Parts: sequence; C-alpha cells; structure tokens
Amino acid sequence: MKHFIAKLSLCITVAAIFVTIGNIAKAEDDNRSFKLTAKAWDLLAEKKYDEALKVIETCEKLYGAQAKEMQKSLKEYPKNDPKEETEKYWALNDVGTCMYIKGEVLVQKGDKAAAIKAYKSCMNDYGYCQCWDPKGWFWKPAEAAKKKVVELEFDDE
Repeated sequence: MKHFIAKLSLCITVAAIFVTIGNIAKAEDDNRSFKLTAKAWDLLAEKKYDEALKVIETCEKLYGAQAKEMQKSLKEYPKNDPKEETEKYWALNDVGTCMYIKGEVLVQKGDKAAAIKAYKSCMNDYGYCQCWDPKGWFWKPAEAAKKKVVELEFDDE
C-alpha cells in the first residue's frame, strides 16, 4: 500500500508539472505581440477600456525596448512589397499600433491629455510602425495619430 501511495503521489506530481508547463507555454503564446495587439483592438471595440489598457501595457513592457531599437534602425518606412519586409519589424508595428489604440481608449474614457500623450508616443517613439489592414494594405498609425493630436488640440482652443 505504501508503494502504491508513493507511485500515485509521483504520478500526480508529474501531471501537475506538465499542466504547469502547458499553462506557461499557453501564457507565452498569448503574450505574443500580434496577439496582444489584436486583443487590444477587440477590447476597444467591446468598450472594455480598462482591460484594453492592461493588454497594451503588457505589450509595451514585453516589446517596447525592442520596438524602439527597430525604430532607431530605420530612416523611412520599410517597403511593403514583399509584405515580409514590413513584418520583419513586428515589435515596432505591434507596440506602435498599441500606442495608437491606447490613444483611442483614452479618448473614449474622456482623458484627452493622456490620449494626446499616447498618440505622441506612437508618432515619436514608434513613428515607422505599420499595421496590416484586413482589406489588404498597410496602415500607418503614426500618421493617423498626428491627425488625432491636431483634432484634440484644436478642441481645447
């Protein structure tokens, strides 16, 4: 009986380790930059603003430094043809897009000053970011952010 309990205990421990490893792998997969960006867009659309801000913060913490390095390496927007040339800058594209989404969230929450700050981060820190539009082209969040800043600053006058 003692042997049986020891073996059962060992099996349970091994199973728990595999479950933990599986959960860690899933969490790492869920925290890939493109998944965080897609989640932020979804949460914005669902008006779950606080959740969106948490997802954006995670993306920026995990990938912000790498995105800024990618930004520094560029003198102009990467070529869009082939598409893979732009996708090489995945961290820049995703974090920059998240900063744009952050601006949108903060506008919806009524915090114009913080929204302007987020949009300016998109423009200044991640200015060459691009976002794939499902319609089949790359969109430039920093250019859209610049228009939003002008609108918000004009509204304050």
